[in-house]
Amino acid sequence: MPDARRTDAVLLLVALVWGSSYLSAQTATAVLPVLVVLFARYALSALACLGLVAADRKSGGWTRDELRIGVPLGLTQAAVLVVETYGVAHTSAANAGLIISLTIVITPLLDRSGHRGGLPLPFYAAAGLCLLAVGLLMSGNGFHAPRLGDLLMLAAALIRAVHVALVGRLTVNRAIRPLRLTTVQTLVGSALFLLPASGELSTLAHIGVAGWAQLLYLALFCSVFAFLAQTWAVQRTSASRASLLLGTEPIWAAAVGIALAGDHFTPVTALGATLLVTGTYWGQAIERAHRANASTGAQPASEARAPSEIRAPQGRGAVTSAAPLRGRDKPQPTRS
Repeated sequence: MPDARRTDAVLLLVALVWGSSYLSAQTATAVLPVLVVLFARYALSALACLGLVAADRKSGGWTRDELRIGVPLGLTQAAVLVVETYGVAHTSAANAGLIISLTIVITPLLDRSGHRGGLPLPFYAAAGLCLLAVGLLMSGNGFHAPRLGDLLMLAAALIRAVHVALVGRLTVNRAIRPLRLTTVQTLVGSALFLLPASGELSTLAHIGVAGWAQLLYLALFCSVFAFLAQTWAVQRTSASRASLLLGTEPIWAAAVGIALAGDHFTPVTALGATLLVTGTYWGQAIERAHRANASTGAQPASEARAPSEIRAPQGRGAVTSAAPLRGRDKPQPTRS
């Protein structure tokens, strides 16, 4: 398989794994309390990350920036996952994956570093289309009061956008290794959820092989594997192409929900899903083009971003730092 196709296949696999994470989280929370699921996911991810760090003896210890920045980002990341996991426990896996994709159009509204002078009007039209789509998804078989799970996923999309913007602000122009930063974040999450989940940790002894398989899948595949695979793949392609391929996550989430969980789309929800995917892709394309124009012509030379700066595709989280990478932008995730 040619290198380009192999890289695309890896990025699509990451999107598929992330898209399937909503059904896995929903299945896990059906047999375990949400806080226990979160602690187990974080703890298993932390153990795997610590093992990888221990195996990488040549890179040295943690830097002060990695520790100082990893702690607050671990807090915001935990806030994303707690709201997201409670949300997916009260809505369909398909709806969860579609609504969370709103992060793509919310993040540029919060992260103003790459678009001086404000975003163009068509971007706001795309954002409005997405909001209309969410309303259709929430309506289900007819217009009614919003469901709790959908509202929680909407809140999770907003919190995740704040997290992504904060990552960009805190890590810009700092040499931060993504694996080390992710390890700090998973340790922070493990510590946060240990005490709240401690009273119900005994339930882990009764979930059986299937329950542990869901937890391991969430921790090792949806977190650690997806992180490492994306890091490997985006070093070999452009940020725009990576964003496009990773942006298929809500499509995979809907497909997995329909195929494996028996989720059903009425004509209204199917229209909402179509509009949401269209709106997020449209908004992402507008923001990416506007950022590129600002970098090449609209900004003064003294304020233009260095070609070696790393900028992640907006969605699951990003690490931004200054490091030469074959002249390409290298998106790097922090989601665990």
